[in-house]
Amino acid sequence: MKRFLWFIFPIIFAITLWEVISQSGFLNSALFPSPYKVASALWSMIITGTIFSDIRDSLWRLFAGLFLGSLMGIFLGLLTGRVKFFASVFSPLIQLLRPLPAVAIIPLVIVWFGIDDGAKIFSISFAVFFPVWINAHVGAQQIPRAFLWSAKLLTRSTIKTFRNVIFPATLPFIIVGVRTGIAIGFVMVFVSELAGASSGLGYRISITHLAYRIDAMIAALIVLGALGATVDQLFVFFTNRFFTWLKFSSK
Repeated sequence: MKRFLWFIFPIIFAITLWEVISQSGFLNSALFPSPYKVASALWSMIITGTIFSDIRDSLWRLFAGLFLGSLMGIFLGLLTGRVKFFASVFSPLIQLLRPLPAVAIIPLVIVWFGIDDGAKIFSISFAVFFPVWINAHVGAQQIPRAFLWSAKLLTRSTIKTFRNVIFPATLPFIIVGVRTGIAIGFVMVFVSELAGASSGLGYRISITHLAYRIDAMIAALIVLGALGATVDQLFVFFTNRFFTWLKFSSK
């Protein structure tokens, strides 16, 4: 109950302050609509069903990009963290590309893949890959040597060692990387849908901005933020549920 109150009171305070500012007359109401107008715009999108189709399309692109980017990040991170050959071949290239802002490649991705979902999923995967890779890479390097020596006494199979020792020991690092990737993925969903999209929350925010519907734009922004927070909390919940020996905070 206390946790719920600590969560709801800041929201109530923020909405009250928002209403006071919007009604004060200091700002143009068209540029700073009241909570009631934003709620009305959101209700209109709910009635017409546009918000649900936007959420569906954005989540599909997010999860597809998150899955592909995380899969590649985990796979290469474990290899570069434990195998010198892969570290010498792939690590310099990845480190060269890692500082490149993911949003900067979107024009090039559109040239390569067009404006379909493939371009958006590739952009999200590209952005998600790097935090997952660096966490898996560092985690694989941090495994105590005693674990690996013990594994060699029990099996000479490299695959079994990776599956039963290296991956479980690296899992806390991987989970942190994927959680970071979720946040970055939502940023990329928004950015990738600004160009060449006909659906999605990023597209909705863009067209409402062009139509000067600030109330609808704020409503879509709130939905995007709430969706990002919900996916993050669900990820933590299921992580703690399935990996009971790991306890990650939801804060």
